[in-house]
Parts: sequence; structure tokens; C-alpha cells
Amino acid sequence: MAPCFGVNEVLQVKIESLKKIISSGESITVEFKESKKKLNKDVYDSVCAFLNRHGGHLFLGVKDNGDIVGIDKDAVDQLKKDFVTSLNNPQMLNPAFYLAVEDVEIDGKTILYINVPESSQVHRCKGKIFDRNEDGDFDITNNTNLVVDCQVELTHFFT
Repeated sequence: MAPCFGVNEVLQVKIESLKKIISSGESITVEFKESKKKLNKDVYDSVCAFLNRHGGHLFLGVKDNGDIVGIDKDAVDQLKKDFVTSLNNPQMLNPAFYLAVEDVEIDGKTILYINVPESSQVHRCKGKIFDRNEDGDFDITNNTNLVVDCQVELTHFFT
């Protein structure tokens, strides 16, 4: 018989899993943004790059070095709303993409966690195509070879 887990146990497992991802640092699939009171301007570049690559984990309220600073409690709801609204604006992200934003408390601090899947389409952020390499987001709009590679890879993966 399989063990029965309550909500608290499942939540604790998720928190431990997220802490493990954070402790491993930024990478091709992990990005941190401090965002204590407002969204970083380049947060959507990271979303676009993750969508165009292999997906990834985006953490708001975490410094580049992995220190959890948290989001100001009075800013959490507005940051979530602003993030989701912007992703549905085709001038920000095209094609638009719906992502869920989870607020999670770790060590007494609230962070926002967004799991970004790999998309079947090439996305643009403010008209630019971003790709993910190592722990950075790169504008590849004017690099025809990289754009074609991105399109071929996504098409191949989803067919």
C-alpha cells in the first residue's frame, strides 16, 4: 500500500525540492531575480529564452548568488498580477503564453516561483528572440543561424 501524504507533507517536499534547485545556482534551466518590490525589466527576456530553449525554473525574490531575500509581503499580489498580465500582452511576449505564479515561503521569506515549460513555438519578447545559454539570456534576433536552429529544434521536439 502506498503511503498517504497530507497537504503539509506534500508542501514540505515541494519546498525542499525548490531549495535544492536554488542551492544548485543559476544555470541554463535556472534563473534568479531579486525583485523585492517590482519586477526586473529583464524578467520577460528570461521567460522568452526558457520558452525557446528547454524550459526552466524562474525564482523572484532570490539574488543572483542564490541568497533568498524574499518579496515584500505587500508587493506579492501586485507582482503576480503584473507578471501574468504582461505575459498575455502580445507586445511584451508574442505569441502570448500563460504561466502560473506560485508564492512559496522559504525560511520565513516569500518568493515567487514560475515553472516555464519548453514551448512548441518560437517566442519574441518586445520584438526580439531570446535564447538561453549557460546562465544568461541572449538576443539572437539578428543571428539567422541561431534562429533557424531554435525553430528546427522546437519543431523536431514537438513532432
